[in-house]
Amino acid sequence: MDKKKGFIAEFKQFISRGNVLDLAVGLIIGSAFTAIVTSLVEDLLTPIIGIILKKAGIEKFADWAPGGFGIGSFINAIVSFLLISFTVFLLVKAVNKAQELGRKKTDEPEEEKAPPVTDITLLTEIRDLLLEARDQKQEARSQKSEAREEMQEAGEQKAEVKI
Repeated sequence: MDKKKGFIAEFKQFISRGNVLDLAVGLIIGSAFTAIVTSLVEDLLTPIIGIILKKAGIEKFADWAPGGFGIGSFINAIVSFLLISFTVFLLVKAVNKAQELGRKKTDEPEEEKAPPVTDITLLTEIRDLLLEARDQKQEARSQKSEAREEMQEAGEQKAEVKI
C-alpha cells in the first residue's frame, strides 16, 4: 500500500509540473492548428494545383495510378506535406516578425546604471574627501603664514620709516 501512495504522489508531482501542462496545452492547440492548415491546403491550395494539372490532362491527381501503382496518391501526399510545411513556415515567420515588432516598440534604451556601491568604493570616496579636506587646510595655513609674513614685513618697513 505504501508503494501505491508513493507512486500516486510521484504521479501527482509529475502532472503538476509546469512543463507537462505546457505540453498538454501545446498538443491541444497543435491539433486545432492542424485542422486549420489541413483545410487551407485541401480547400484552397490543392484546388489551385488541380486547375493547373487539368490543363496538363490530369483530372484528379490523387487517382493517377499508371501500371496499378498509386503514384498519384503518393505524390499527392508529398505535395500536401510540402504545402502544409510551407504554410506552417510562413505562419511561424509572420508570428515571429509580429513578436519582433512588438519587442522593438516596448524596448526602450537602457539608462546607464551607476556601478554597484561596495565597501571598497565607499572607503575610496571617504579617503578622497579626507585628502581634499587636508589639502584645503594646508592651503589655508600657508595663506595665513604668508599673510603674517607680509604683515611682519610691512611692520618692519614702518619701523624703518619712523627711524
